[in-house]
Order: sequence, then structure tokens, then C-alpha cells
Amino acid sequence: MTDDRAQVRQFTVDAEDDGIRLDRWFKRHLPETSFNLVSRWARTGQLRVDGARADPGDRLTTGQTLRVPPAEAAPANARPVREKRPLTPEQTAMAEAMVIHRDAQAIVLNKLPGLATQGGTKTHDHVDGLLDALSFERDDRPKLVHRLDKDTSGALLIARSPRAAAFFSKRFSGRSAKKVYWALVVGVPEIADGLIDLPLAKQPGTGGEKMHVDEENGAPATSRYRVIERAGNRAAWVELQPQTGRTHQLRVHMAAIGHPIVGDGKYGGQESFLTGGISRKMHLHARRIRIDHPDGGKLEVTAELPTHFAESMEMLGFDQSLGDIRVDDSPPPATREEKKAKARAHAKTIRKERRGERRGRSQR
Repeated sequence: MTDDRAQVRQFTVDAEDDGIRLDRWFKRHLPETSFNLVSRWARTGQLRVDGARADPGDRLTTGQTLRVPPAEAAPANARPVREKRPLTPEQTAMAEAMVIHRDAQAIVLNKLPGLATQGGTKTHDHVDGLLDALSFERDDRPKLVHRLDKDTSGALLIARSPRAAAFFSKRFSGRSAKKVYWALVVGVPEIADGLIDLPLAKQPGTGGEKMHVDEENGAPATSRYRVIERAGNRAAWVELQPQTGRTHQLRVHMAAIGHPIVGDGKYGGQESFLTGGISRKMHLHARRIRIDHPDGGKLEVTAELPTHFAESMEMLGFDQSLGDIRVDDSPPPATREEKKAKARAHAKTIRKERRGERRGRSQR
């Protein structure tokens, strides 16, 4: 009888994998192991970290021992895994040309408009597919830690190690990362500096491809905006800062207040396209990103406008030098949920104080 225990594999988590999710560890070190198999091992208790049962979403720490069951043979009817095609010289050159910052832990790209961040149905050209060109002196592949819409250009942060990826991901989920966008919008908002607080949800019947404002069931979503310049009543150049990270958030919010982003036909319809030679491409650009750096200090990078956006700015008479004058680090205005929570906490404190007063009187 074969002793299956002899085939059990053990790995020690090294420093480069500190903070990485367990399922991503498999994708990095044992890519032939499917997520479904990892999940089954976890459910049946075969997958363990330092002797304890583990889940695919658990994060690993340097020095931990990972127990992995024996490798399983692929079913006879399993589809063969397609070999990854090497990047062409043109793809490598395009990926390298997008790099606007590089250090030991991070790469920042100025993503081209029209280039998807990740692949999907009928999407074959994307940033994730170009990352093999950006390893440079390292042996491992860089990691995506956030996304930009396909038609949104600008600053996109890439982590160069699993440790950096875990670090940056926590900053994005904790909302300490700051992202500043530039946009051209149709018309001019009446309030020059405001907060849009409108919950968002997937629009029924669109297969999740489109979002809409849903006051009852939507997830909280807030965006700050500031009008930098205006071209009469025709259009405005605005700075946008998302306070939450919902899909298409800035696009839906600006359309919801009656000022869709120029070129965003998905949410603004025909009204989002300006005449007079203004490009029909979307005018939304991730201008600046600022985030804590894994090695200490702050990482702040500014991305130049793509050609179509810069040309539209010039045609409308906008002066780019006015856009980066203010760097606002003040806390954003409180959302409705935050105001309600603060009011509830205050009321709870008052009730406690009154109960204390009543007890004091009864004891006297």
C-alpha cells in the first residue's frame, strides 16, 4: 500500500511572500493547482498553515510552514492548458514606454486610453498581459493592485513583489491611498466645490456591465469634485477625488448631477459628445496617485495627459498649469452615514450620562 503521507509537500513562507493571500501563493508558486482544488483542500482540512486548517483567503506570514496535499493528476477529459505566448517586441516596447516611475517596490504606469487593465470576454490586450515585460532585474512578475477603466488613462500602480502587493492593497482597502483625476464634463456644475454622495448598484439587465444610482439598495459611494476652469457654459475642467472605490463611480456620479464626462456615451448618451472638433474619446484621466511606500515615506506620481485630452484642453482654452496648484489633504466632508453614526454615538453618550445622574440621585 502506498503511503500518501510521504507525498505530502511542505513549504516555508519566505520574506517576499509575507502578507500574500494563500490562493495567490498557489498562483505564484504552484500555478498548475486550480483555485477549485485549493478550495477543496481547504474544506476537507488537507491544507494547513503551521498545523492549523487554512482558507484560500488567509494571509501568510514569513516563516510559516505550509502543508500541501499530494499533487493530483488531471482528469483524462481535462482541457489542455494553452501555452502563454511570449510578448512581441512591439508589446514589450509599449509596456516599457508606459513606465513613469520605478523603484524597488513599485512601478507606476501612465496607462493608455483604450487599454484594459485586465482581460475578459473578448478582451485580449490588457495591462495584466504585459506585466512580463516589466520584471526588469527581478525574477518574479509584477502584480496589479488596483484598476482603471479601459477608456480611463493615467497613473496605475503596480507592485513588484508579493509583500509590496499586500502592503499597497491594504492602503487601497483602507482608503488611505489618494487618487486625483482630471475630467472634462459637459456644462458647468452650479456648485464649484462639492461632494456627491449617491449609493451605487449594478443596473439590472446589463449583466453587471453598467452601474446606476440606487438609493435603497446601493453601496455607499462618495466623490469630491472641484471646478478648475470653465469654457463658458459649454464645458468645465474638473478635479475629481473618489472617496470610495465603486465600479465606474466617477462616471456615474458626474452623469447623475447632469454633467457627464465628455466622451462617456455609456452614461451620458449623445449629450456627452461635444462638437467643434473635440475628440469623442472619454476625457477621464488619473492625474496623480499618492500612497504610503512599503520602505517608508510617500510615493507620489503625476501622469501627463494623453494626446486627445491635451488637444481638447487647448481647444477649450484651458491652462494645464492651473490644475496642480492645490493639493488638498483636508479630510473630506462627512457622508450621511458618518453623520448618522456620529449622531447615534452622541445620543448614546447623553443617555449614559443621564443614567449616571439618575443613579447618583437614587443613592443620595
